[in-house]
Amino acid sequence: MINANLENKTALITGAASGIGFATAEMFASLGCKVALNDLPDNKRLTQSVNALLAKGYHAIAAPGDTGNEASATSMVSQAIEDLNGLDYLVNNAGTPGTRKPIPPNDLDTPDAAFWAQLLSVNLLGPWYCTKIALPSLRERNGAIVNTASIAGIAGNGSSSTYCATKAALISLTQEHARAFGPSVRVNAIAPGVVESDWDCRFERTEEMLASIPMKRAGLPIDYAEAILFLCAGGSYITGHILVVDGGLTTGPSAT
Repeated sequence: MINANLENKTALITGAASGIGFATAEMFASLGCKVALNDLPDNKRLTQSVNALLAKGYHAIAAPGDTGNEASATSMVSQAIEDLNGLDYLVNNAGTPGTRKPIPPNDLDTPDAAFWAQLLSVNLLGPWYCTKIALPSLRERNGAIVNTASIAGIAGNGSSSTYCATKAALISLTQEHARAFGPSVRVNAIAPGVVESDWDCRFERTEEMLASIPMKRAGLPIDYAEAILFLCAGGSYITGHILVVDGGLTTGPSAT
């Protein structure tokens, strides 16, 4: 793992009760950062995750709220900044596939208007809501924003065409915000590939599929957390960048 001194730094990480979000919160906290973990208010794992960090002697607080709801996101971010006494890093990681099974792109009936509204609110509007409220504090500290996009937003083939579209839009928003907020705030995104986590939508994973990835395995949450750490605490001349973290999946099948 790369290392950094994050003492006297603060971070708000959305979708942090599990998976990439929790791995990021744990990594930041282990380096001295004060972290606020966000997830839905009714997610019992949020309290468990915060307590797990506190048990290790880390500084962590819960920041419950629905990032896809403007009022809830506004209140949550404002309170987290107050509790942390300022903000250095915002990780917009909360997202949803909205389905437990992949929806083929030729299915135009399953992803109805309500489905589109749900994914747009969480995957795109959520990062926009959180960024809008956090921006003044981030500017004060020359902070950084990292959004969790997806290789589905670059090459498609995600859980649904709707999901791919929202992640492609998040990539565009990342680049727009990088232009708008520089030089005081850097804005980047990671584009994960296959993730070994309890993601809502389950894809069938065969040994053949994993063997086609040059790294020969699915990515672990810590793999993505490390990339987020680099874009927040390092990479001082990097902004508007979409860092693909997929074990080489998008390069094509491995030759061996």
